[in-house]
Amino acid sequence: MPNYRRARVPGGSYFFTLVSSKRCPILTTPALRTALRAAINIVRQSHSFQIDAWVLLPDHLHCIWTLPPDDADYSRRWSMIKRLTSQALQDAANPLIPAQRRKPGIWQSRYWEHLIRDQRDLRRHLDYLHWNPVKHGHVIRVADWPFSSFHCHVSEGKYPQAWGDIPPDEMDSRFGE
Repeated sequence: MPNYRRARVPGGSYFFTLVSSKRCPILTTPALRTALRAAINIVRQSHSFQIDAWVLLPDHLHCIWTLPPDDADYSRRWSMIKRLTSQALQDAANPLIPAQRRKPGIWQSRYWEHLIRDQRDLRRHLDYLHWNPVKHGHVIRVADWPFSSFHCHVSEGKYPQAWGDIPPDEMDSRFGE
């Protein structure tokens, strides 16, 4: 089994990317959103963490979490969330997951993580996360994507409502990978 080197800083803030198995576009379906939300709520009761930002796209998600000051174990949290979400959707008649994809589950086994280094790094990752639905062509305006923490950030005054409303010919160069 590989031994991945991951940053582990108690109380740290982390940017994550998780992808559905074989990039199956199921993550924004009502059943999966409900199962994912329930799994997160269950895990947060026993292993607290703060969700700083989130965007859910059909085949992947990005989020930023901050862990408690004495804890760096985001791996356990993700393992529990992925398992609980999958278990909630394991009904053999579940139309969300084609029969050939039920065995391996709904998630790719790995995920990508990045330790947020400072405020500038946090801002860059927040912008990337919120811009992602536009980048992938799901919407033209950031504010039009319903599965994003952008709306909460606007109501808290962290972003203006029109953030990301730029001319289409400038889009590609603004928030690349």
